[in-house]
Amino acid sequence: MAPLLQNPDPTHQPIEAWDQPMSPARTCTVTLVVPTLNEIDGMKTIMPQIRSEWVDQIIILDGGSTDGTVEWARAHGYEVHVQSEPGIRQAYMEVLPKVRGDVVVTFSPDGNSIPDLLVDLVAKIDEGYDMVIVSRYKPPAKSTDDDWVTAFGNWLFTRTVNLLHGGRYTDAMVIYRAYRTRLVRELELDQDRWYQTPERLFGCRISWEPLLSVRAARRRLKVAEIAGDEPPRIGGERKLRVLRWGASYYFQFFRDFFLWR
Repeated sequence: MAPLLQNPDPTHQPIEAWDQPMSPARTCTVTLVVPTLNEIDGMKTIMPQIRSEWVDQIIILDGGSTDGTVEWARAHGYEVHVQSEPGIRQAYMEVLPKVRGDVVVTFSPDGNSIPDLLVDLVAKIDEGYDMVIVSRYKPPAKSTDDDWVTAFGNWLFTRTVNLLHGGRYTDAMVIYRAYRTRLVRELELDQDRWYQTPERLFGCRISWEPLLSVRAARRRLKVAEIAGDEPPRIGGERKLRVLRWGASYYFQFFRDFFLWR
C-alpha cells in the first residue's frame, strides 16, 4: 500500500508517543479528518500523539481559526483546508474531493477523542464493517464532558434513532467514527435537500453524523461500536447549540422515517 500521508514533523512528537502500539497491517486506506475552530491548545496536546502509520492521510479542516491553529498545523507538516462557507457539513463537503482514503475517520482534536483508540477503530472497520463508532456510552466507557442536558439529549436522540429506524446504537450522535467514504454518496449525505428545511426552520447549520447513523440503520449496513471514554475538552470553547441542533436532528429523524427509502 503506497503511503498517502503528508507526514508531520516527527521530532515534534513527545517521547511517550513513540511507545504507543503499532497498528496492525490493514487492507483499507484511511483519511483522518480533523475539524478545528480555535483549537490551538488541543492541537498541541493531541495531534503529536497520532502516529503517522495509523492512517494514510491527515487533513486539518479549519473553520476560520484566529488563534494560530492553522499556522501551527502547517508548520508541523499537516495538510490543511480552510473552509470558505460556514458550517461543519459544508466543511465536510468542501474537503471531500481531497479525501484519498476509502475510509474516513472524523476526529475531534479538543481532547474529547482519545488518539490511542484510532488503532482499534481502524482495525475494527478493516474487518469489513461499513461504519464503526467510538461510543461514549457503551460500557465501560463514560463521558466526563457531558452535563445533564447533553447526556439526556444524547440518550434521547439515540433512543429515537433505534426505535424509528431499527438501530442498535448506544451513541448515534458522536463525531468520533470511521465509515466508508462511498457512503457519503450512497446515503445522500452530500445532498443539501436533506438539510435545508431544518436549517431554515431553526436557524442553524448541522452536521451529517446523526443522519449517517439513521441511514446506516435503515439500510441495514454492517455497523459496530467500540467503547471509548470522552475526556474533558482541552482549551477553547464548546460550540454546541443544543436546542436548535436538537430540533433540527429530530426533524430529520422523523422525516426520514416517512420519506427516505
